[in-house]
Amino acid sequence: MIGRIAGVILHRAMDHVLIDVRGVGYVVHVSQRTAAALPPVGEAVALYTDLLVREDLLQLFGFPTLLEKEWHRLLTTVQGVGAKASMAILGTLGAEGLARAIALGDASSVKAAPGVGPKLAQRVVMELKDKAPTVMALGGALSVDVAPSDEVVEAPAPRKARPAPQPAPAAAATADALSALVNLGYGQGEAAAAVAQASGENEGAATPALIRAALKLLAPKG
Repeated sequence: MIGRIAGVILHRAMDHVLIDVRGVGYVVHVSQRTAAALPPVGEAVALYTDLLVREDLLQLFGFPTLLEKEWHRLLTTVQGVGAKASMAILGTLGAEGLARAIALGDASSVKAAPGVGPKLAQRVVMELKDKAPTVMALGGALSVDVAPSDEVVEAPAPRKARPAPQPAPAAAATADALSALVNLGYGQGEAAAAVAQASGENEGAATPALIRAALKLLAPKG
């Protein structure tokens, strides 16, 4: 299993990148969101990868964080969601956006991905809703494990190499807030939904602010 690719970008496209790893070129398929964040040709990059193996096909799919790779793995367990649909969903929502949509049961956000119809979007939300809190709780741990730049091979051009894009701190804040609410006695599902809504309404908020906002949402109405 190829779990990570680190090398020099030889070619970039909207949905894939060609990475040279010590003389061997690997075509890695990526979402449009990931493609837009990649450095220019000739610079170094590191991506976590998932290898799709079929009888007549080998394809590598790349992700900037382990959290996004985990969501890809879960998405492809849903009937009707192949690698292409998964990349479209992640390219539209990102890992944090997908977690928020599933936790809130927001199928319309998932449907916004190209090629994803309403029935498939509803299936994604229904089948993964119970798994969303677990992945959200892992978000911080999975996101901080960014590949160090010193493991990237030398670039042939004299440009300064730079590591893979740093993951957004939102995943860690979401994970910490969710953990705090569960420790306060709230159920995983209701805590995940409250944190997801709070993070959507307070973009970029730190953990304490997320906890306060989520607690307000969970407070008895009336």
